[in-house]
Formats: sequence, structure tokens, C-alpha cells
Amino acid sequence: MQLDLNLLTALDALLEEGSVAGAAARLHVTSPAMSRSLGRIRKATGDQILVRTGRSMVPTTRALAMRAEVHTLVQQAHRLLSAQQDLDLAALDRVFTVRWHDALTTACGTALATAVHRQAPGVRLRLSAEPGRDDAELRRGEVDLESSAGVPTLPDIRHHLVGRDRLVVAVRPGHPLTVGPPSAERYAACEHLTVSRRGSLRDPIDDTLGARGLERRVVTAGPTAAFALQLALDSDLVVTLPDAVTRTAREQLGLVTLRSPLPLPDVPLYLLWHQRYDDDRAHTWLRNLAMETVRELFAPQTASP
Repeated sequence: MQLDLNLLTALDALLEEGSVAGAAARLHVTSPAMSRSLGRIRKATGDQILVRTGRSMVPTTRALAMRAEVHTLVQQAHRLLSAQQDLDLAALDRVFTVRWHDALTTACGTALATAVHRQAPGVRLRLSAEPGRDDAELRRGEVDLESSAGVPTLPDIRHHLVGRDRLVVAVRPGHPLTVGPPSAERYAACEHLTVSRRGSLRDPIDDTLGARGLERRVVTAGPTAAFALQLALDSDLVVTLPDAVTRTAREQLGLVTLRSPLPLPDVPLYLLWHQRYDDDRAHTWLRNLAMETVRELFAPQTASP
């Protein structure tokens, strides 16, 4: 049996995407060309690889069994063929897509974009709004680097813990909560807002309050930290959010920051990428630069709330 590297790459894409059209788009070839590759793969392996079920296609039992090994072979071949390539940042011409939480983009986006342009003027950086958890975009290569508060569940998504952020309370100057100690009871008695892209009026803070026999009233859910901070400035609403990634924004708005009166766990901050980039020198440069930039947020402060 003779399977060239192109067929292995096509097989890897077919098994990852689960469709001829998806694999064709991933490898930037036409659907008819990918169909011909699938035919050659079927002939070489003696297996259908993908079979139609209704309007979709599903992998065969053998295809499922070989998927991980095929992917490993393709990655090994890629590393073998690119191992001797030197990275010339001055000549690097590439587009990177970084999808970060809005607060992290606000806090670090400018510094990252400036550093990227200074070191590699030919690189274009696409800072994408975070629409939600979508590991498929990382797997398809549509997103190069992503932020997350949780460890990915898929084995081919790499992650690195950059820091842990504590939760703080932000209110307008003169807010009643700024007078006297902000006890859990006084905190719960205030009206609150949450930061949620999906508009959720509840988060883990409510569970912590419930364990103490307390309940708060959340009257507004905002899609971004920037919106929540501005609303907190213009009202008596209380917002609880990570300290480091919102510190600059809070200070610029003149908000008052209070320690949380509840024993809330720190929020981890991970950077995520797909394993295909493990040995990609340009991607390694970008993620190291991003990690260095983000770590600056967690440097010791001269003063704390």
C-alpha cells in the first residue's frame, strides 16, 4: 500500500471535519478534488472511511480507530519538514487571530499589538471578540490563541496557566457600600449586575451567598466588562469582577474598588492553542510574547484596594 503525504493530510482533514466540503475548505482545495482524494484513500485502505447517514457523514469504526494515529503522523511529518526553518521576524508575513475575553483585550491588547508590530512589522494581528467557547475554531486553525478561565477538555488543545486573578467589588464614588465595612450581609442587600455574554442573571457568587443563607438581587446582565463598569459608575449597582484584567479600566473611570466580603476563589487565566502549533516557531514566538504581556497584569502592585 502506498499512501503519500498528501493523502495522509487529506485523511486527517476528513476525519477531523467529518465531511468532504469541510476538509476541502480546511485544505483550500475544491470539493471535487477532495472527493477524488477520498476515493483514493478508500481504495488504498479498503474501507469507506466516511459513510452517509441522512444528510451528514459519519466515520466508520476503522476510521475512528485510526484518527489519532493519522493525526500524529501528519504532525510528525510537518515537524520533520519544517524543523530546519529559521524564524526571521523582520521578514515574517502572517496573520494571527487572537480571541480574548473583552476585559483582557482592553487590558493587554494595545501592549500586545505594539510589541508584535515592533518585532515583526509584517505580521497582522486580528484581535477577535470572544463569542463563547468554541474549541472547533482552534482545531480548524481559525483562531491561533484564545483566553479561557477553564482547562480545555479536548486532548489536542494545549493550555498554559498565565496567572490567577482575585475577584473584587467595584462601585461608584459615594456608594453606600463604601461607608463602613462591606460585610456579606450589606453586600447581598445591594442591587447587582453580572457580566455575561449570554445574559445570565446568576453566577457562582450566588452559590457562595446561598451557602451562607444569603441572596442578592441581580437586576442587569451586561455583555462586557466595559459596559458593566460604566453602568456601575452611573448607578448604585454593584459589580464583582476580576481585579487584574479590569484594574486600568476601573482606575480610568474613577470607580471605588473594595475587597470582596465573601471567600471567593481566584479566577485562573489560561491561554489556549491547538497542538498543531507546538513546533511552529512563529506561533511559539507569538504565544510567548502574549504570555509575557499578560503576566505584566499580575506583577505586584504598589498599592491594593
